Amino acid sequence: MIFLKHPLHIEYAGHSEIGPVRDDNQDSICLPEDGRQQPAYFLCAVADGMGGYAQGKQASILAVEKLSEMFLADPHHPAKSLQRGVESANLVVYQTAQKLGVGRMGTTMTALAVMGSKAHIVHVGDSRAYLIRAGKAICLTNDHTTVGDLVRMRILSSDRIRSHAQRSILTRAVGLGLFIQPDLIEVKLDPGDRLVLCSDGVWSVIQDDEFGILAEQTGDINLLSQILVNLAITRQNDDNASVISIHVHNLSYESSTSGFSSNRLASFLGLSNKKPESSPSSGHPGVSGDN
Repeated sequence: MIFLKHPLHIEYAGHSEIGPVRDDNQDSICLPEDGRQQPAYFLCAVADGMGGYAQGKQASILAVEKLSEMFLADPHHPAKSLQRGVESANLVVYQTAQKLGVGRMGTTMTALAVMGSKAHIVHVGDSRAYLIRAGKAICLTNDHTTVGDLVRMRILSSDRIRSHAQRSILTRAVGLGLFIQPDLIEVKLDPGDRLVLCSDGVWSVIQDDEFGILAEQTGDINLLSQILVNLAITRQNDDNASVISIHVHNLSYESSTSGFSSNRLASFLGLSNKKPESSPSSGHPGVSGDN
């Protein structure tokens, strides 16, 4: 019997700026405090407060705080905890707006938890999560916008999203109603993978393939976050710019090899040459979505 134990080792950094147009920064990012990462799991989030509504900054702060609280109460069931976190965040933001008498408050929310060898993502709105592997960037999330719906219905081509006048009109956001339906996404990770979470103030002026190119060219994860934010501002983005960059060095899992053949062991450890199935919703290898 061989017993294997690998602690989770993730390098991460976040960066957020007001940008050239806005008067204040209504984005909020969530990362482990003081760079301290738990050995078994990792959580981060980006929330973009809705500028067209009251108290956008407060909405994004409330949302990330509540999501973190709910996740940390039960981190060993990441998908369920993330969903509960968003549902609780939605209720808190909605009730706060009622108490303050400010009409409606809203925010996007894209949060990612790594547990074992998988990344679990909960998503509402038009912030994005990217997986970068072998220099190629894959967008793991769907934009909950009017334009995003048009693309999924094949009425509008995807290359027109960034330039469309109605790009920022959300169809789903945290806090706008009593109930929320988040997307839940699960993806198998490999050591060496990078992930980027960002607000629409970043991806609206940076093409998907550029995320992959810049990640490959930039060894330092903190520098990558700064480069992406600075590039968005240089290109005169029209919103706040926030990025979380993640580098997966080692994945956490424990296993006993007793009773496994060599082929079964390779499969169990993710070493099989068999290609993972593609999700019908995303069309990307190894990615499944509940959209």
